[in-house]
Parts: sequence; structure tokens; C-alpha cells
Amino acid sequence: MRQINVRKVAIVGCGFVGSASAFALMQSGLFSEMALVDVNRERAEGEALDIGHGMPLARPVRIYAGDYGDIVDASMLIVTAGANQKPGETRLDLVKKNVAIFKNIMAEVAKLDYQGILMVVANPVDILTYTAIQYSGLPAERIIGSGTVLDTARLKYLLGEHLQVDSRSIHAFIVGEHGDSEFAVWSSANVSGVPLLDFCDMRGHHDHEEAMRRIEDSVRNSAYEIIKRKQATYYGIAMAVKRICEAVVRDEKSVLSVSSLMNGAGGVEGVALSMPAIVGRSGIETLVPIRLDPGEQEKLKHSAEVLKDVIREAL
Repeated sequence: MRQINVRKVAIVGCGFVGSASAFALMQSGLFSEMALVDVNRERAEGEALDIGHGMPLARPVRIYAGDYGDIVDASMLIVTAGANQKPGETRLDLVKKNVAIFKNIMAEVAKLDYQGILMVVANPVDILTYTAIQYSGLPAERIIGSGTVLDTARLKYLLGEHLQVDSRSIHAFIVGEHGDSEFAVWSSANVSGVPLLDFCDMRGHHDHEEAMRRIEDSVRNSAYEIIKRKQATYYGIAMAVKRICEAVVRDEKSVLSVSSLMNGAGGVEGVALSMPAIVGRSGIETLVPIRLDPGEQEKLKHSAEVLKDVIREAL
């Protein structure tokens, strides 16, 4: 078996998300070597130079433009390549364009006997995670979609603002599709062990239904609002990429709402979507069986069906 360099990462796709992820990872100190791969090699070279010039001000990382051969010994392969989401375009509108791109990338990965972890970040991430599972030749547990890690962070941020409490003390998840059918698991949400609605009452917020609807809608529409104002989203997802890499490289066994292949959990199978999972050096170790109330269970099944419909059409 080929030796993996745990301190090496490769990023395929040097657009806004890929370059922001490279910058976040350079600052993290997780990796000492970073290969940037893009169909436009000059773009990869430019990003490598731009970030590399900051090395005297940060931590040393060997960063360079490479090709698929440079992926082979990386412990993490992050794929951000794909067409950009346009204003008014849903994540699922991108599917046919990006599935074709992704199949070509996975064909190159399949040639390498790659032994590391593959992280899918390009959108629609659940469809492309499923595509990677089907075409990369890698075992499903070593394929991680960024899923709703960012959406969950957005939920915690908004709840923190609403309750005037540190968002890191909030335990709540957005699950399902990273897209229009995603939903918040309110039934198990809590603030440092205190049920969310009890904490809301304690902070003087009593109109729970309206607040939950408003916050959940805001999470779901966050990307659209950002794209409307600045044409793309990339800083938030770059931080989510860094967080997932930390869990893998440090073997943290952290619970993150990543996208992975469902095999019956929550009554869902044959599709990739986000549910909380234990993430470590080997990839996805196991899903975490969080409690869903009957309404949430139906929302999960609906989200799965939305994705299955797209898979049937695009793959």
C-alpha cells in the first residue's frame, strides 16, 4: 500500500471556494504541503504564488500548482471544481453541468489507487458526493461531503444572535440536503444541555414557532442572499473545509453534519445527504443516531426523495 503523507493536502479547483480553502488551510498549520490542481494551470500557479508569498508572515507550507499525479500521496483530497451558482439559480439547477465535470475528475482519481480521504465541496454537494461514491473507486466511508456543516454553523450563529449567547454553546443541526429541502432538528436542539425552548423562555423569547420559522428560513436562504450581494460564497465554506480537515488529520472523532452515503439510517438509503457523523482519520466512522420527531422524520424522507429524483435524472 502506498505511503500517505498525513501533512499533505491536494485541492482540485482553484476558483473562489478552492482558493479561499487553500488560504484557510495555509493559516491553519494542519499541512506542510499543498498541491493546487485546476484545468486552468495558470490560475493554480497564480493562487500558489499569491498564498506562497505570505509564508514569511505565517507558517511554512510548500504550496505549488500540480496535476493529478500530485494527489496520490495526499492524506486529504478536496474537490471544489465546478460551475458557479448564479443569482436565482438553486443548487440543484447546477447538477447536470457539475456531474459531468465530476465524472471526469473521479475517472482521474480512480486511476491513482488513492488511499486518503476525499472531501467533496462542489455543489450540489450531496449529488456530487453520491457521484464520487459511484465513480471514484474509493470506499464510501472515505468519501465525505461538506454537506450541512456550514448550514449548521449558520444556524448556531443565528441562534446565538437571537439568544445573546456564545454560538459555540449551542448544540443543533441542519440535516438532509444541502439545499432547499434541508431542515433544522429543533426537537433535540439545546444550549449546553438545556432544551432550546426552555432556554428561549429563560431569555425572554416566547414566540417559538415564529422564531424557528424565521431562523430556519434565514439559514436556508443564506447562500442566495450572499450571492445576490457579492455573486459568490466562499469564506464560510472555506472555514467549514478547514474544520472537517482538522477532524480528519487530528483524528478528532468529532461529530459533524457531513454528507455521506445512507444505508438505512433514519429510514433512508441509496442517497448521500447530511446527518451527524463521527469523523476521524479513517473518514466517516459511524452515523450518530440523533432523535427526530415524526415531523422531522418525514422531512428527512422528503429531502432524500428530492435528491433521488435528481440522481435518477442526472446519473
